Amino acid sequence: MLYIKKANGEYTVADEDDVIYEAITIYNRYFARGEKLDSPDKARDLIKLKLASYEHEVFLCLFLDNQHKVIACEELFRGTIDSASVYPREVVKAALQHNAAALIVAHNHPSGVAEPSVADKAITEKLKQALGLIDVRVLDHFIAGETVYSFAEQGLI
Repeated sequence: MLYIKKANGEYTVADEDDVIYEAITIYNRYFARGEKLDSPDKARDLIKLKLASYEHEVFLCLFLDNQHKVIACEELFRGTIDSASVYPREVVKAALQHNAAALIVAHNHPSGVAEPSVADKAITEKLKQALGLIDVRVLDHFIAGETVYSFAEQGLI
């Protein structure tokens, strides 16, 4: 049971809307410009929160500076219930616009299965190659489903 403090100082049971509001507030604070992503778990939790509600695939990028502080978080591509087209050229263009030194990419699997497909592995490799040409590091690729899969933790990046 969660409680919230009302303006008059009294505590009351939090309803779902209160919990969602607070989660969004925390999410926005963590993805605010200048927030340092100092652990994979922090990035994982925030990405899961961001992507959990979608019923279609969404591909996003967290653009980071040299200190791994957030510059921006952008949803770059939207797809259908089982795929989204990702264009490395557009990711490179966005990285240059944000003057990013590194990035984390993520997408969801609305099916709930967070295992990477052959296409997921292929696009990750294409992104690493394309971004490597402009000296932008790909730190991780997360896939959010019922759990969150990390390419870096599995040795795929």
